[in-house]
Amino acid sequence: MKSLETDYYNSFCTHIYVEKEALKYPETKRILSRFPNAEIIEINHYKDVFCRRGQKYVLQHKSQNLILAVKTGTLVYSGAPVCQSFGNEYFYYTSCIMNCIYDCEYCYLKGMYPSGNLVVFVNLEDIFAEVNELLKKHPVYLCVSYDTDLGALASVTGYLQEWTAFAKGRQDLKIEIRTKCANLPFQDLDLSSQVIYAFTLSPQAVIDAYEHGTPSLAKRIACAAKAVDAGWPVRLCFDPMIYCPDWKTHYESMLKSVFAGLDGRKLLDVSVGTFRVSKDYLKKMRKNEPFSAVVQFPYHNIDGVYQYPEALAREMEQFLTKRLKEELPADKIFLWKNENEVEYV
Repeated sequence: MKSLETDYYNSFCTHIYVEKEALKYPETKRILSRFPNAEIIEINHYKDVFCRRGQKYVLQHKSQNLILAVKTGTLVYSGAPVCQSFGNEYFYYTSCIMNCIYDCEYCYLKGMYPSGNLVVFVNLEDIFAEVNELLKKHPVYLCVSYDTDLGALASVTGYLQEWTAFAKGRQDLKIEIRTKCANLPFQDLDLSSQVIYAFTLSPQAVIDAYEHGTPSLAKRIACAAKAVDAGWPVRLCFDPMIYCPDWKTHYESMLKSVFAGLDGRKLLDVSVGTFRVSKDYLKKMRKNEPFSAVVQFPYHNIDGVYQYPEALAREMEQFLTKRLKEELPADKIFLWKNENEVEYV
């Protein structure tokens, strides 16, 4: 796999900030070995760098640096209302990395974090231990790639491989790895039915306009097909759906490409949902990206969540689900609902 310096930004990771507490961890040494020319700067706490006032998220994102830290406190959280649980009663997520190398204009991380830099928590074993404690009480459905793209960072952190190894054999654990990456290292992974690869797919017009630095639709479909053919549980996420001129034509074309490129009968399921984001995040996103059409759209505030007007959202979701039902059984199509429910359609 090519290095991130080649794949994404020429100036990626010229400086690496390392908490003193993080220096003793093997993960730190392994990650630092990937960047022999980076300037290493010791710090007391990651927030001293990550949470400084006056940072310019958009500018920082164009030349991201890395912060290695030790995560403390609660390590595993209950799933958020804006996310889909896919009918799982015990729905959780965890963040072993904060921020993403991709630069999607509509990403909620731009409203959530004060910095465009990446934070990698090197005490992954502590997160594993907390998951094991939960498993003593009940089954766990765990999303591990909400606040980053683990697939895109696999060559740097190795966390994709470590989560896959951890999940294998734990029958009461299911983990979801959501990604837009098209270069996943399946050759380095042991096949596991406990790991769901969830590929976020968008029409090429949306990718070109708003998903900067991400692989093309064709490359994502090819990667998803490779995973399907290898026997991995694969979910396709048409979520978030993004409104754009002539959106029906673009989404129809996308679906034709999807089902021409992979065997839909082998999919675990698919998810559908139009764009939504908390009002607090959107306020910051609009400040960061004043000229972004997708961010500045006149969304409606419904219970503190900004969404498309109800009629438009319903039209978009019904259009896509109707077309999906021509290819898939209805019980494999999940639709996000505002009441924190996921229903079959």
